[in-house]
Amino acid sequence: PAWVTCPARCYHYYKNKPYPKSCFCRGVLDAKIHIFDLGGKKAKVDEFPLCGHMVSDKYEQFSSEALEVSRCSKDGFHMLSCAGADRLQTAMRGAFGKPQGTEPRVHIGQVIMSVCTKLQNKEHVIEALPRAKFKFPGRQKIHLSKKWSFGKLNADEFEDMAAEQCLTPAGCGVRYIPSRGPLDKWLALCLRTPSALSPMPHQVMCSLIKISHAV
Repeated sequence: PAWVTCPARCYHYYKNKPYPKSCFCRGVLDAKIHIFDLGGKKAKVDEFPLCGHMVSDKYEQFSSEALEVSRCSKDGFHMLSCAGADRLQTAMRGAFGKPQGTEPRVHIGQVIMSVCTKLQNKEHVIEALPRAKFKFPGRQKIHLSKKWSFGKLNADEFEDMAAEQCLTPAGCGVRYIPSRGPLDKWLALCLRTPSALSPMPHQVMCSLIKISHAV
């Protein structure tokens, strides 16, 4: 848990095991961030080919506020301010400290944030990710992925497989349609999510007719 006794930059270094509970801290607070995917989540996989990553270059931990403020746009949020009694004495209550939240621990090479966009927005990604990097403690690096979107295929491999119509959409990625295996599984995979990447139903039926005539 995170304790509010020093600024957040004082807690980005860690070396011991985390303990969410102890005899002084009985409860664990929930995560403050519940929405992790933003933007055009219903967009097709061929709409956003460019992908940029913010990668951690240090063993560190950071607060959920750093994650939230890093994705705030220029004018898409509102600031609230109010007066509160922040100097009430509680005697020995909470003498060990009061937990204010949980913090994620990241390793070297772990992706913190990813952005998918169109190819013409490459300069905006190169400008936006370093600005978001200023909100985090420690060291981070910016990488432009050679993969197509969030998938595991390179850009040239994706274009070749899409031209051969051997891919089918699977969420924010694609799934390869193998040419071997049972025919019923191949037909179900082609007809389940028809798109421009996978064979169309009439093409599948024509191939089945050709196979039946050949048999």
